[in-house]
Amino acid sequence: MSIDFTTATFKDFENIPDHNISQRAEIFYEFLDHMKSNGHMNYRLKNTTGTNSVVNVNIRNQEKDYVSFVSSDYLGFTQHPKVKQAAIEGIEKYGTGTGATPLIGGYFDYHNKLEKKIATFFGRKEEEAAIFTTGYTANSATLQALMQKEDIAILDMAVHASVHEGCAYTNKKTFPHNNLEALEHILKISEGEYRTKLVVIDGVYSQDGDTSHVKEIYTLVKKYNAFLMVDDVHGVGILGKTGRGTLEDTDLLDKVDIITGTFSKTFGNLGGYVIADKKITALIRFQSRQQIFSATAPPSSLGIIKAIDLIDEEPEWREKLWWNINYFKKGLNELGLDTGTTCSAIVPVKIGDPYVTGDVGRLLIERGIYTNPILYPAVPRKDARIRMSVMARHEKEHLDKTLNAFEDINNKLHIAKK
Repeated sequence: MSIDFTTATFKDFENIPDHNISQRAEIFYEFLDHMKSNGHMNYRLKNTTGTNSVVNVNIRNQEKDYVSFVSSDYLGFTQHPKVKQAAIEGIEKYGTGTGATPLIGGYFDYHNKLEKKIATFFGRKEEEAAIFTTGYTANSATLQALMQKEDIAILDMAVHASVHEGCAYTNKKTFPHNNLEALEHILKISEGEYRTKLVVIDGVYSQDGDTSHVKEIYTLVKKYNAFLMVDDVHGVGILGKTGRGTLEDTDLLDKVDIITGTFSKTFGNLGGYVIADKKITALIRFQSRQQIFSATAPPSSLGIIKAIDLIDEEPEWREKLWWNINYFKKGLNELGLDTGTTCSAIVPVKIGDPYVTGDVGRLLIERGIYTNPILYPAVPRKDARIRMSVMARHEKEHLDKTLNAFEDINNKLHIAKK
């Protein structure tokens, strides 16, 4: 079997018939060399300075500063002195790790404090949180623990890969993105067929940056006696009057059955959480394999607690972020570039053709702009785009430099809307 490298994506190498692991690895390595030779390898680049609006990146053994749009550290809290100091104090008090799973000695007082802190942040004082070492695991582990062969998970097609992985042991149906009619049809035909019906959606979707129709979905879910789980990793800290995300915007903070999220974006650290009725979180803690067999979050997690406080203590970061988002998006649209339906800090420039998208990524790198071309299977084959995350730490000069680069690239490759 031969693969055309000019049209191939990473998906094509998940399985190659009649190729053992060594043969598959060899042909994939050749594909990576092909991408590098075309300047399309904007992935796994070595950052030498840490997350920020400008980062030093090593490309082909040459280090250079780039304006960065590849981080979801939206409020810039990874570099906040108070957050860093809290993490340092955690290490000084407890050491660098926990050495055990939460079930058998790896549950410390700061884990308990963090669980209470994140639940209270969402106004769920009577409920509890379970925390995980990644946001990905918070989704996959929760769903694997709760949903079995007698149940059904009903997913928006655009939910994160972690949600799909979490449904490995249960029945699963998907509905077209934000399509209420299709969702209601599935809920209707599922009545009486399954023990538990759980609808899973994102608050803000990671590729288009648009929001879910969460209020209408909540109404449908309750009409058909189902449960609703919302993953709002890209909404928390950005949306809502006080930064509580999509659910605050829609007055559903105290109504949604299960909230999941991550500490690796707005809160500038690592880990994930699930918030639900305390009996459900107890079930997750004692039935989730990832809770039973994975070591717990390190003491540097105390930085998360400080970051949660800063959402309220320093709202100017969110205000600065929104100034940047509006300015940048307006500039891209004035160039005729398609940013889709985004209403968040995720700003895509939709191009369509995956090879041209790779060229745009290369030309941006050449202009000192670090972005990620997003291709199939993360998006449909003909919907490739440059996906950018705007940060509060971006300055106007960073945004102007990027807009100027896009203008020049558009003059060369004609990527603007017709």
